[in-house]
Amino acid sequence: MSLAKDDLGDLVVLDADAVRARLTFAAAIPVVREAMIALSDGRVRQQLRSFLPWGEGKTFAIMPAAMSDRGVFGAKLVSVFKRPDGAKAHEGVVLLFDPQSGAPVCLADAGEVTAIRTAAASAVATDALARPDAAVLTLLGAGKQAAAHAQAIAQVRALRQIRVWARSDRQAQALAAQLAATLGIEAHAAPMDVALAGADIVCTVTAAVDPILSAAQVDPGTHVNVVGSSGPAQAEIAGDLVAAGRFIVDHREHVLAHGGEFLRAKAAGLVGDDNIAAEIGEVLAGARPGRTRADEITLYKSLGHAAQDLAAAAWLYRDATGKTL
Repeated sequence: MSLAKDDLGDLVVLDADAVRARLTFAAAIPVVREAMIALSDGRVRQQLRSFLPWGEGKTFAIMPAAMSDRGVFGAKLVSVFKRPDGAKAHEGVVLLFDPQSGAPVCLADAGEVTAIRTAAASAVATDALARPDAAVLTLLGAGKQAAAHAQAIAQVRALRQIRVWARSDRQAQALAAQLAATLGIEAHAAPMDVALAGADIVCTVTAAVDPILSAAQVDPGTHVNVVGSSGPAQAEIAGDLVAAGRFIVDHREHVLAHGGEFLRAKAAGLVGDDNIAAEIGEVLAGARPGRTRADEITLYKSLGHAAQDLAAAAWLYRDATGKTL
């Protein structure tokens, strides 16, 4: 787990198995919650993500940030490659630096950190925005993030049923069986219209380039986490749904630059910048309202941020060493 460096001190290295074993959703959810509040209230300094295209379906991204309230700083370096089955694979590292010496102190597997903190962020948003009695979860997608979202959201709502839709019915059935066995919650695969009917919480966790979900398919009072699309050229939900719901984002500046769903809706004249009702950190801090009516559709647009990655890495470093940076 640790690797000695003569001139850098001890660099703690956490591979995917180590991250997965330590960073449970019960631990990650409060860590991400605080990171999102800090991002919105100015305690985090970060730049827009820098993307370097690397051929068809391949991107290299750099995400730097500094948690200015305590001085932790670092970056995530990650490749996002589209696999032959259409899913996206995240590979890379999160590198955390000691704010006193400037030396790197923790290197964590970025794929696993991303999977956990992304689902934790959706759970934080769900806890803040979904109706308190929300009990039916629909997953649009059947990959790693779909599985992680079910586990994370089960931490914040008493789910009684999980429905899974995917382009591959075989994958949807396999995930439903896995979730039923691991969570002890009724879970089944279903066609999209059946999966969405009466759903309280919907998570779009696909690799779709164009929208798969529109306003007519979403019942009043539903909360939707829009997660799978991470760049301006992708959109999982249609512009009419962006316009129909209370649209809350993880970070306004990033969504205005990279939020594909919002940018398409804006270009179509369906919304303006003032349709971004709040950042989730503002809602969590009580500075802006979240859900305002039981029958309101709430939308959470997640792009993912270095603040979340660094907060997770700092927690992992403390858990592994007993030291706080």
